[in-house]
Amino acid sequence: MAGKKIITICQSGGEFFTEKDGTLSYRGGDAHAIDIDDQMKFNEFKMEVTEMFGCNTNNMSIKYFLPGNKKTLITVSNDKDLKRMIKFHDDFATVDIYVMEETVAPDVSNLPASRSSRTTLSEVPVDPPLDVVEFVGDTTQPDIPLDASLDVLDDTSHIDTHIDLPTEISPLFPFIGPNDEKHAKGAQQWQNTITGVGQRFSSVHEFRESLRKYAIAHQFAFRYKKNDSHRVTVKCKAEGCPWRIHASRLSTTQLICIKKMNPTHTCEGAVATTGHQATRSWVASIIKEKLKYLPNYKPKDIVNDIKQEYGIQLNYFQAWRGKEIAKEQLQGSYKEAYNQLPFYCEKIMETNPGSFATFTTKEDSTFHRLFVSFHASLSGFQQGCRPLLFLDSIPLKSKYQGTLLAATAADGDDGVFPVAFTVVDAESDDNWHWFLLQLKSSFSTTCPITFVADRQKGLRESIAEVFKDSYHGYCLRYLTEQLIRDLRGQFSHEVKRLMVEDFYAAAYAPTPENFQRCLESIKSISLEAYNWIIQSEPYNWANAYFKGARYNHMASNFGELFYSWASDAHELPITQMVDVIRGKIMDLIYKRRADSDQWLTRLTPSMEEKLEKETHKVQSLQVLLSAGSTFEVRGDSIEVVDVDCWDCSCKGWQITGLPCSHAIAVIGCMGRNPYDYCSRFFTTDSYRLTYSESIHPIPQVDIPVTKTTSQVTVTVSPPPTRRPPGRPTTKKYGSQEITKRQLQCSRCKGLGHNKSTCKELILEY
Repeated sequence: MAGKKIITICQSGGEFFTEKDGTLSYRGGDAHAIDIDDQMKFNEFKMEVTEMFGCNTNNMSIKYFLPGNKKTLITVSNDKDLKRMIKFHDDFATVDIYVMEETVAPDVSNLPASRSSRTTLSEVPVDPPLDVVEFVGDTTQPDIPLDASLDVLDDTSHIDTHIDLPTEISPLFPFIGPNDEKHAKGAQQWQNTITGVGQRFSSVHEFRESLRKYAIAHQFAFRYKKNDSHRVTVKCKAEGCPWRIHASRLSTTQLICIKKMNPTHTCEGAVATTGHQATRSWVASIIKEKLKYLPNYKPKDIVNDIKQEYGIQLNYFQAWRGKEIAKEQLQGSYKEAYNQLPFYCEKIMETNPGSFATFTTKEDSTFHRLFVSFHASLSGFQQGCRPLLFLDSIPLKSKYQGTLLAATAADGDDGVFPVAFTVVDAESDDNWHWFLLQLKSSFSTTCPITFVADRQKGLRESIAEVFKDSYHGYCLRYLTEQLIRDLRGQFSHEVKRLMVEDFYAAAYAPTPENFQRCLESIKSISLEAYNWIIQSEPYNWANAYFKGARYNHMASNFGELFYSWASDAHELPITQMVDVIRGKIMDLIYKRRADSDQWLTRLTPSMEEKLEKETHKVQSLQVLLSAGSTFEVRGDSIEVVDVDCWDCSCKGWQITGLPCSHAIAVIGCMGRNPYDYCSRFFTTDSYRLTYSESIHPIPQVDIPVTKTTSQVTVTVSPPPTRRPPGRPTTKKYGSQEITKRQLQCSRCKGLGHNKSTCKELILEY
């Protein structure tokens, strides 16, 4: 959001009220507006707010709500918090913040003594303000009987619903000092989740969660003495501390009631900074809302935020596992998503007739591969796109890993047009062959197709076998990487760069003479590189020899936009990932169709620009007229143009599909229109045909109760390739491999070792 301004509505002096649905509403007070951006520092922002309302910076706090969540206030206390607030509201023009003055806890020694030694539960406030710390209890044992076994009370008629309070009030948890107060802000709202004997809960789970929050708020650890479906007995983990609590089920109900409690702590809170009570489920519940708006929320940031807000020190794996649970709660079960594949494929073909969606499993019913191609993509490719497909793959970083194989095309404006994709358990020769078979069965065209793809991974054999009349242009990017990788000599980065430049020049060279000239340049640098290129089958990648129509597209990573969509969604369950890709394609088709409706040119904008550039070169050319269709054109070189065959000796017309400057000069002399000699795939009409069909939404997939189809009986389990925990290794996709520089000895000039390990004896005179 760099550079974007966001209007901050600053409010102060009002009060929060809780609505029936649990949301908070702010009423009263003053409001002012200021502009902020992601370059503003927190201290600058705080000073501006302070001057605005005339409040004290020492006890001022700034809070806000996450978009769509009016139940939890988020505190802004440093630069990172401020940047996150701006990031969360990236799609909004304004953000509401609330400026509040923190209430400082009074000196307990100066508090008046309680006049009542017996107070009912109804007189004890249950929901105090979030910013006020309530002190109840004393340093001595209350008059609540606690025996060694804490026997379960089944008869609720004998429960004492009163709590005896001492006549002198002192802090219940003296170990929470001023230095810890800033770490307890996020947990202050939980200080009264446990109120005492007689408090009821709907289930054991609710009681355990309330107890956990209570312990976090008051910074102590506990351990279970008894813990089952109908009773829970807990004591403080500190040795000798008398704090204990017992709750059990009320007779004939599912309610859990606190029946005995000693609320006094004598421990010093030494465990306050550890994560004993921070289970993975608790971490998930805390970060779930933030994860909605920040999918890339890193475990290390989770650790820092939990420490700052709740005073609990997690380790990396607690945060990572908590994030995994939260993701599954938000996105659904990864495992269940695989089992939904049969029904999801049916829904694709039902809602988008003419589409292809199929999957296979292994013998043990684990997922193997999934093929998806929508009717709008197949129709658009066959009606409006050049018969040119780019094949490439991208590794998925999902819970069960895998790889996405994709076929993309180029539309008439040289934009990426997704045609089909496959999710496989691993990239292999067999999976690529299967993908091509599905692609072949999806097409109704018999027109020869040119593929731009790697020559490895079995693609050379599979393309030739499945698409018998097709052409295979080797991806220049992969060839370059392999060339650098196979060179055994010691070359500097500058020398490698020059060889790569000559290699690309050879690939784009339109004639054999130009091609050989580039290779001689490489030969002068490295004979090994020259021989490698000669043996790399140039007729499959060099313009001078390639027989197919590649339209000057040399690399298979033409569909990087498509792969970025997969990268954004690859951590979702498989059905949701596919649906995100579907939504991206649907949106792409709609936007490009709407854009093309405004075009008034005969060719697409990019092709109009290319044709115009060639037209500007015509002025310096001389055409020698002839009675036939063959003409001689003189300029920097002498070229021969055959208008009827759409051929020029410079090969520019044949390679690009647009008339070169020599052809345009001849066409002009003949009084004809150059547009009539452009490939039909570059016309606006063909472009509109590409995007004429729409992709329709797919309703939420639910497994039906009654099995009505043959696929219903299929059970699909996740593949065995599960991602290991921890931070994955980073590998930049699509970049050239950088070879590590070899060690060279400064003594003997040998490779593979340095001076200190050199074994050659040097005689000194």
